[in-house]
Amino acid sequence: MSRRHRSTIRPKAEMNLTSMMDLTFLLLITFIITFPLIEQGFDVSLPKGKAPPLEADQKPAVVTIDKEGRIFLGQDLISTEALAGQLKTLLADNAELKLIIRGDTDVNYGKVVDIARSANELGIKKLALATQEP
Repeated sequence: MSRRHRSTIRPKAEMNLTSMMDLTFLLLITFIITFPLIEQGFDVSLPKGKAPPLEADQKPAVVTIDKEGRIFLGQDLISTEALAGQLKTLLADNAELKLIIRGDTDVNYGKVVDIARSANELGIKKLALATQEP
């Protein structure tokens, strides 16, 4: 008795995931590299100075003043009047709110002081001025 072997090619019912995994890892690495840049926000030329790093126990609120004098809370453009209201809301949610002010070197110093003063009047006790290493 001789058995005939048919050489039929059966389709495989599995999917090759290697290229999908490569793409996933590529996207993960891209996000890991770009996330700190997104977190910093806008291109601001910070004044040079040396300061100890902040504790990373909670995420601070970041106010940025660019060289045109525009004010941003996080990534959102905001007016000076609306800034006080937003900071008051953030302070109501978190009594230990930390505020970081990132002011461009070309911005009027009085504008930075006005924001720091209004934050202090609202009751924000932890305030920092962002600088870059000299």
